[in-house]
Amino acid sequence: MPSPGGLVSALTSILQNRKGLWIGWPGTTDHEEPPSTYEGIRLKAIAINHEEYEEFYLGFSNATLWPLYHDAIRSPTFHRKWWHTYRDVNMRFAQAIAESVAPGGTVWIHDYQLQLVPQMLRQLRPDVVIGFFCHIPFPPSELFMQLPWRREILTGLLGADLIGFQLHAGASNFSRLARKLTGASGTDSGLNFEGRAIRVGAFPISVDCDQIVKMAADPAIRARAREIREGLGNPEFLMLGVDRLDYTKGIQQRIKAVAEMLADGTLSAERQVMVQVAVPSRESDAHYEQERHELERVISGVNGDYGLVGHPAIHYLHKNLPFDELIALYLAADIMLVTPFRDGMNLVAKEYVMCRSDLTGKLILSEFAGAAAELRGAFMVNPHDLDGIKEAILLAMNAGPKETRDRMARMRRATFRRDVYDWAKGFLVALQQTSRKGEPAASS
Repeated sequence: MPSPGGLVSALTSILQNRKGLWIGWPGTTDHEEPPSTYEGIRLKAIAINHEEYEEFYLGFSNATLWPLYHDAIRSPTFHRKWWHTYRDVNMRFAQAIAESVAPGGTVWIHDYQLQLVPQMLRQLRPDVVIGFFCHIPFPPSELFMQLPWRREILTGLLGADLIGFQLHAGASNFSRLARKLTGASGTDSGLNFEGRAIRVGAFPISVDCDQIVKMAADPAIRARAREIREGLGNPEFLMLGVDRLDYTKGIQQRIKAVAEMLADGTLSAERQVMVQVAVPSRESDAHYEQERHELERVISGVNGDYGLVGHPAIHYLHKNLPFDELIALYLAADIMLVTPFRDGMNLVAKEYVMCRSDLTGKLILSEFAGAAAELRGAFMVNPHDLDGIKEAILLAMNAGPKETRDRMARMRRATFRRDVYDWAKGFLVALQQTSRKGEPAASS
């Protein structure tokens, strides 16, 4: 069954309306037969064995592309064998799509694991309309040029009619690299390649605003939020971090900033409480297991130094939480800390904002998260700057009611302007316009 979330909800709605087919990996290397339908949508599973999982997913996708596309915060690893498996798995997806899509049909391919599929599919089925969306940042030339298979990746993406990114910077990075390395011509928003016109644009993803607002107004969830605060001793301020456990999220840096504030007496473990949720991620990867142990070592040290009996300095959860529990945490928190070193968008920031219908709550946001382009009412920080994070926490704590309302109202307006359904429909409308005109449309 697909995992829950705004993206899944939006795509489910579109696929139901269009009688679509969802093709994907079921998330396991076991041979158990996955379901063939989900909420009336046909499903087609692509099998990946254990060795392919190690080389395609953990290897090339997440030890080569993921760090490279996230500012090389960790050094990417380049293995030819991983690349060969990545190419093979992409071809398997392309063949499955080619066998399944109707004549002249529309195909929407998602994310960095499948960047070769557009061109492979184009060769197999030149009649279909192909869109591609990259959910993570697309790197500048200085980083992307490190990739030994840089030209193959760019050519793979150029098989699409529309290539979408979270931000205009990502679209520009791609277009400039394509012109430099593949012989494509054109502008940042429209390319010509092998006699075809390709549109390139920014389509920032969002959340299911109405669902979150409705859940945040639910009396049971609001009661749970009060219960959370009471269980934490009704602190003056509750700070919250909710992140997938990943080295790009800047969790340790934020914990260290809080630790320094506890050390100098700016914060008190009794009066200002922090909760950090680290959602398990890629647990079979030794690097991520090491990341978990290092984070837990740092948190344990902070609690040992500054916690009191019954009042740990950092309340830490390493688990998946139901969405209603997350909403309750968002409602309970006075300050939300979203401080990734680099993030394509970061929907946690938008979820928090949509919960605050009473215009309370303060968001501290990394300027390197894609969401920073829209959520201008946040207290912006450079996540590499410990002093800057500490200053932002102080500013947020001391912000008066009017400033808080004004900032939150501004962020809510920006988020309401385009929810996840608008994002999905907008991309597909742009895709159809691009394919009909045969030339790049105006930039999104």
